[in-house]
Amino acid sequence: MRDGETIEVAANVGSAADAVAAVELGAEGVGLLRTEFLFLDRDEAPSEKEQVAVYDEIAAALEGRPVIVRTLDAGADKPLRFLPQAPEDNPFLGVRGIRLGLAHPELLRTQLRAIATVAGRHPIKVMFPMVATLDEYRRARAMFDADVEVGVMLEVPAMALQADAFAREVDFFSVGTNDLTQYTMAAERGNEALAGLLAGLQAPVLRLIAAAVEAARAHGRWVGVCGELAGEPEAAVVLAGLGVRELSMAAGRIPEVKEALRAVTAADARRAAERALGR
Repeated sequence: MRDGETIEVAANVGSAADAVAAVELGAEGVGLLRTEFLFLDRDEAPSEKEQVAVYDEIAAALEGRPVIVRTLDAGADKPLRFLPQAPEDNPFLGVRGIRLGLAHPELLRTQLRAIATVAGRHPIKVMFPMVATLDEYRRARAMFDADVEVGVMLEVPAMALQADAFAREVDFFSVGTNDLTQYTMAAERGNEALAGLLAGLQAPVLRLIAAAVEAARAHGRWVGVCGELAGEPEAAVVLAGLGVRELSMAAGRIPEVKEALRAVTAADARRAAERALGR
């Protein structure tokens, strides 16, 4: 930023090709590696060996930059052909993310073993999606045996409301603003009639993020944002003003977000955040 304060600007990727493009556009790392592409549209789960090869290729493309791997975030709008689920009236509130992983622990264990192998030779972090309770985090964390940072996606308001308890145990929060906004505003993603409730800087959502930042600071943790909001220049400044330290986005948005951050000081960003919070 203009006064020298640094915000890490990273990319959301889903393949080795994405990782190469992200580096070319100035990404300082990968803040969200979506692993679903390995699991969707196939008749059996990928083997541990296959997962190791793919994660290795992506991490190598980052040339030493950090990579945050999100464990399988399937269910809801991303069903698995090899793992049929009972129909759900509202799959966005159903068995998805970490709930699916804990319901099928061998699927999660296999992925975590693959991640741990790659973490032995690349700067890898891991995070669990759709966590709502400490018990879910603890059960998933107990399956992972590697000396790396382990965090959680902040997508469920319940987590933000108990952020202090989580911050005592996790290494970081990564805010998925798409789902956090959906659940906070009770407005389904993709419903055009509710677009006004989902777009831009919603003060209630920002207050939840601010609560997580406060809890993280108190325990020496950090907060990133990997939802679409991170890639909007005005929102990126506000998020930096809230105390978010990492912003991860579609690679094509990196240059303009960096430009927006370089144009302001940390104090400017804090004032923008206060205005957005309605204070």
